[in-house]
Amino acid sequence: MSTTKAYPPGGTFLNTLKKSFTDVPLNKEKDNAIATTEFLEAAESLTTLFDVLGSVAFQPVKADMLGNVKKIRDRQLAAPAESETLQELVLNELKTKKHVATEGLVWLVRGLEFTSIALSQNLTKSSEELSASFRDAYAETLKPHHSFFVKPIFSAAMSAVPYRKDFYVKLGEDENQVVEQLKVWLAALTELISVLKEFLARKEAKW
Repeated sequence: MSTTKAYPPGGTFLNTLKKSFTDVPLNKEKDNAIATTEFLEAAESLTTLFDVLGSVAFQPVKADMLGNVKKIRDRQLAAPAESETLQELVLNELKTKKHVATEGLVWLVRGLEFTSIALSQNLTKSSEELSASFRDAYAETLKPHHSFFVKPIFSAAMSAVPYRKDFYVKLGEDENQVVEQLKVWLAALTELISVLKEFLARKEAKW
């Protein structure tokens, strides 16, 4: 078993992220427009959390999220001037009668919400094991949309998460510091998810 720590001395796992959700520009004067580049970088950074969870069972979860990031970024690279914000990217892609990136964003938001709900619930319920929090979050977010073949793969990941006491130690030496930083990070993520779910539910974001 590797003893490599996922955080710098005196810091936490969150200090290692290339981009935090707290750094993603959200323009409230422009209908809550979310900057595409920073959002995708923050989503990519989040997937490194699945490495900390330590089980190969979580690799399909990570691969699924990174695959959706790629779909969105491919559209951004193909039409950068029309994709500076996620909302512009979606509306401009749909004008071309395509929806690869838009569908990718729908699934990415589900994956992010799954992670957000699991961690938020675990922070709130201080005696609950991580597996219970992740199972509840999966049932609420991804499971209703997964096929008969995909559900067992994700269910295996829920059962493979580490014990609560082992998980938080992996995130940092000072658990209070870890918890406070997680709360700030999750609050920013939750706000972005809320904005995107509202936008994606609009008629103009449908295909």
